[in-house]
Amino acid sequence: MNQFWGVDADPTAQGRIKGARPVAVLDIGSNSVRLVVYERHARALTPLYNEKSACALGRGLAATGRLAYESIDRALTAIQRFALVTRLMRVGQVHVLATSAVREAENSKAFVDAVTEIMGAEVRVLSGEEEAHFAALGVIAGMPSFAGVVGDLGGGSLELSTILAGHDSVGETHELGVIRLQDDSGSSPAKAQAIAKQRLKNSRLAKNAAGGVFCAIGGTWRSLAKAHQVLRDYPLHMVQHYSAKAADILKLCDEIVESAAAGKAMPGAEQVSSSRRDLVPYGAAVMSEVLRAGRFETVMFSALGVREGYLYGLLDPEEQALDPLLQAAEEMSVLRSRSPAHAGDLIDFTAKLLTAIGVRETAEEQRLRKVACYLADIGWRGHPDYRGEQSVDLIAYGSLTGVDHPGRAFLAEVLAVRYMGLKHKSVSQSLLTLTGPVANAKARLIGAAFRVAYPMSAAMPGVLPRTSFALDGGKLVLHLPHDLAFLDGEHLRGRLDQLAGVATIKATEVRTG
Repeated sequence: MNQFWGVDADPTAQGRIKGARPVAVLDIGSNSVRLVVYERHARALTPLYNEKSACALGRGLAATGRLAYESIDRALTAIQRFALVTRLMRVGQVHVLATSAVREAENSKAFVDAVTEIMGAEVRVLSGEEEAHFAALGVIAGMPSFAGVVGDLGGGSLELSTILAGHDSVGETHELGVIRLQDDSGSSPAKAQAIAKQRLKNSRLAKNAAGGVFCAIGGTWRSLAKAHQVLRDYPLHMVQHYSAKAADILKLCDEIVESAAAGKAMPGAEQVSSSRRDLVPYGAAVMSEVLRAGRFETVMFSALGVREGYLYGLLDPEEQALDPLLQAAEEMSVLRSRSPAHAGDLIDFTAKLLTAIGVRETAEEQRLRKVACYLADIGWRGHPDYRGEQSVDLIAYGSLTGVDHPGRAFLAEVLAVRYMGLKHKSVSQSLLTLTGPVANAKARLIGAAFRVAYPMSAAMPGVLPRTSFALDGGKLVLHLPHDLAFLDGEHLRGRLDQLAGVATIKATEVRTG
């Protein structure tokens, strides 16, 4: 009789990408052990399952040189459960990565052998330079155009590297993990700050010219970003691609260290999980000294790191060159829209409109317009009164990568107008401030064009390519072929008038023939 995780029936739902085989990464860190299962190995990764267990393998390592037995037991228990998950989800390949605690401990071999047996996969123990390299690739995977310095803060170490033109260099590692610092400082964040300053003394960061961007990776730094977002009343509470002035982050870090030294709650503590709260002051101590050493102007945060970077590095160069946002949007169109082929018609339809009315696009604006076209019909299954809000939430608050926060706000406004009209109240005004008035006006223009397109095409391909726009005598003219003349009616003309109003064109006309 088959065990329940080995049944013959395929458990995959119809809402999954056809033929996709899941891939998993088990990340054994100094603070936690985490398993992430992705729907498939592709340029845009979609997590199917994500769980961590706080095992603190690095606790006491600096003093003893060994992994504590109680930490090993916790880790192996969690890994047994994770192994079951990979079998239940029929994962095709499992990659097991171990970082500073495992590579430094003198008794790690038995632990590594046990993990290999449980997972049925070899454990790759990363060197500090490899860890820095894969962390940098993780940033590139989620933010392809990023240029600057990357720092990955774990429980046992800090890895630094530089990214320029999509390639990383200057990989270095420092004994500045938050668990290590807590141990080395005797649980004194103020002393940890002094230790961090000393250990960064010989880093190449200090040789950087003032300015530039520092990209922060790691759970403790993500908590720092969340606290900063709450304190500034930021409209999006997501870490990926969050950007702030380095001076503001430095001020917050110093305040957190001072609060900890005084025995007070850190600013924004309510946004930090209880398992991470005690470690944030040490992350703040490291961040403050990194920013001082590198004299950065901007801090950016990445939710993607070593795991995603490792998988990105396994892709062939052609797939690495793909746009992760466009790939993810195309996938969503295939999984959620009534006709994925209609998105191509919509891309050409909106391009013809912009050409006709003389609106130029930057490369980034054109990219976001294409993404919006792929996403334009993802809400059709929802209730008519709520499909707009549901679509906006999927985009503004979803797990898409390759898009910054202003880009998310742009896409959200396009879909809000598409579903709810120009007078909608769905997207908050604070969210719209991320785009700015010029980009917001273009988002409303694209959304209004969608509202003209859908009544004519019913979300099916073949109709829109037979239409065209022109600007004639101060009028916005929509041309319909003779056999589609019946589309010209009160509803279409009302939508066309709305589109013209957004484009500041005073009159419209529908011509057939």
